[in-house]
Amino acid sequence: MSVQLRFAAFSDVGLIRSNNQDGGYASPNLLVLADGMGGAAAGDVASSVTVGYLAALDDDVHGADDLLPLLREAVNSAHEDLMQRSEDEPELAGLGTTCIALLRSGNKLAMVHIGDSRAYLLRNEKLTQVTHDHTLVQFLVDRGQLTPEEAEHHPKRNVIMRALGDTPGDVELDESVREAIPGDRWLLCSDGLFGVVSHETIEHTLRNYHDLASCGEHLIELALAAGAPDNVTVVLGDIVDDENAGPAQSQEPIVVGSAAVDHRRPTRGGNSAAARANALSSPQRTADEETDTEPLEEENHRSRVPARIAALLAVLVLIGGALFGGYRWTQTQYYVSSDAGYVTIFRGIPQTIGPLTLSSVVERSDIRVADLQQVAQERLRTPITRGSLAEAREIVDNLEGQLAPSTQPSSSASASSSASASSDQQFTWESWGIDPSRLFGRDEP
Repeated sequence: MSVQLRFAAFSDVGLIRSNNQDGGYASPNLLVLADGMGGAAAGDVASSVTVGYLAALDDDVHGADDLLPLLREAVNSAHEDLMQRSEDEPELAGLGTTCIALLRSGNKLAMVHIGDSRAYLLRNEKLTQVTHDHTLVQFLVDRGQLTPEEAEHHPKRNVIMRALGDTPGDVELDESVREAIPGDRWLLCSDGLFGVVSHETIEHTLRNYHDLASCGEHLIELALAAGAPDNVTVVLGDIVDDENAGPAQSQEPIVVGSAAVDHRRPTRGGNSAAARANALSSPQRTADEETDTEPLEEENHRSRVPARIAALLAVLVLIGGALFGGYRWTQTQYYVSSDAGYVTIFRGIPQTIGPLTLSSVVERSDIRVADLQQVAQERLRTPITRGSLAEAREIVDNLEGQLAPSTQPSSSASASSSASASSDQQFTWESWGIDPSRLFGRDEP
């Protein structure tokens, strides 16, 4: 059976970070996600360089037996490049990145993975985490030193034991080859998603949002509604058979996050598929646009006055119609913001034109903005726009779950805190035979 890979990718800087260190790439044969780390611009350099090397594999048709060797070679080349950059540019010292890449040939999928970004597979309505986190807490869980619940809140949960970048030694990848089965839905994501959105909620979204674009957008919105303390990136892929493929999708790759640079600057990925994909959005000037026209002679100018007046009147009519149509469109939109100190749904858009206000209150909830957690209050500083009242109500429901906890911690919370503190006091690198120099630590937001 012949299959296709439908794809989508989305990235958001989140509500706390000042720059996006995630990079993503999606095409009919390749899905890539990289979550960079390191101070200043080092993280986005690491992730975009890695995406660039892997995107170069999208240029050719590969046999199934070549998939893993090609992925391995590309990842190692990216690692060597990052090592050299770190040596040549002191300000990039400590840069690193996670990496997941899924390369397709026919009905075969090869995957390589390093770090704590994750790949999930939705098959027969059941979501499974395919990758294994290369983190200190996962190492402790595997050895029975921590429970999965303790690992979620452990003070060293951001320590990564394997990554690409400024760490000497060979790259140690997890590798696998799988069947591309129609009906499967793949999700590659950074910890900006699964760190704040539960497994059950991700599964529900992947299962119920059949359109890939809507699914990806909703996953991003879930992370934002949960506070989005980190960059959040999702790369999605649906396996469909040719007979049920439906309308053809554009074959142009999608580049997001750190790899999707401004068209005025070349991508750090060089002359790769990622660079070419980004160039597609660059505006092109024609020779006519670059050449000044000759001034008109006076007689021609006078003869064209009536025609210009008629054209001006036509333009004014068109503008008036467009303004009326635009106003009617605004009244089909909704947004969530604060009004009189309460979370409120408005109809319209949060704009005014002179004396004309383009929105009005539809529903005011009983949720006080002052009672929300700080990240939720920050989120409401910018109106959250939606295309329907139902979607706006869903945002209000999400915000209701972001109420600030009581100032007096419960006994169970105190016990949990004490347990975490005890676990941290007993921890030493040497007790598990770990060399601290080979560890990566994420910057806390």
